[in-house]
Amino acid sequence: MGLFNRRKQTSGSVASNRLKLVLTYDRAGTTNNQELMRLLKRDLLKVISEYIEIDDEEVFFDIRTSQNESDMVTSELVANIPIKGIKKLPKNR
Repeated sequence: MGLFNRRKQTSGSVASNRLKLVLTYDRAGTTNNQELMRLLKRDLLKVISEYIEIDDEEVFFDIRTSQNESDMVTSELVANIPIKGIKKLPKNR
């Protein structure tokens, strides 16, 4: 709509939009964008850490591209996020 009707984006929607952007860049052949990967990692970890305790030092993200038998190129985000524990959620959620 207009400038004044904007809704505040949640961290989850920001992370989702960044992921879409990364996949778009990947399909365009620009996979070496380290700044974009850093932002994606930061946003995803922010969302995930609201619910679980994670080991920030051991987190690994990678985008892998492969081609199947019908020459269709696909990309996937691979994440290794070690979990330390589950956080208790407040009752008002």
